[in-house]
Amino acid sequence: MIIAEIGWNHMGDISLAKNMILEAKNSGCEYAKFQVWSVKNLKDGSWDGDGRREIYESAELTQSDLISLKNYCEEIDIKFLVSIFSIKDTDKIKPLNLKSIKIPSTEATNKSLIKWAFSQNFERVFISTGCCNREDLNFLRENIIPEITTVMHCVSAYPCPVENVNLPRINSLKKYFIDVGYSGHFDGINDAIAALTLGASYIEKHFTTDKSLPGRDNKFALSPSEMKTLCEFEKNLISMKTNCGLDYQSIEQDMHDNYIGRWDA
Repeated sequence: MIIAEIGWNHMGDISLAKNMILEAKNSGCEYAKFQVWSVKNLKDGSWDGDGRREIYESAELTQSDLISLKNYCEEIDIKFLVSIFSIKDTDKIKPLNLKSIKIPSTEATNKSLIKWAFSQNFERVFISTGCCNREDLNFLRENIIPEITTVMHCVSAYPCPVENVNLPRINSLKKYFIDVGYSGHFDGINDAIAALTLGASYIEKHFTTDKSLPGRDNKFALSPSEMKTLCEFEKNLISMKTNCGLDYQSIEQDMHDNYIGRWDA
């Protein structure tokens, strides 16, 4: 399944956010995902002097915004998903009655948030593992409900250079977890295509309707045409993996009956 990570590419423009949802749906995505935070819960840090706090303020989604976006997703039949960064913001999403939740890489070892996620009867909890080491992965393994968890290979670099995509980590994660997906920041669809062939159950890629829009993530996000190509590949891959057995198929019957043995040995 393909997740369109709209994130904060809308920069607080709800009309733009809804247009991104529509384009994600038209591209073939199963999910439209956003990021939920409250600037009031942001600690002091380097982001106070480099413009990031102002970005967080502009792109913050209110509870009313989230309800409107979820309702729109339901209206056009695409699943609504959010990443949440703080236990203090869980009240913000309570009225949404979400079936799934995403824990981003920066919060993969946030014990209070992880504990909350698995106490809410979600059908699926997605957890990205960018910046996680072996100790962090062991922490996750000990604190999740495996049957409802999708752990996603992720490299927290924006964008991620091709030599750092590290797709073999998908198979390594399968030794730790039941269900493994991929959240990619490579500029383009090649990483996602390769991850699908390695058996990633879910693919998350940043998505935009215009790469020239403000914000870092718009620059390497997939366009609607790129996302459509990715979604079409996933559908074709599922069909190509249909097990048709060891013997030749019925569609080969004519070739078998009328072409084999044509030539004098």
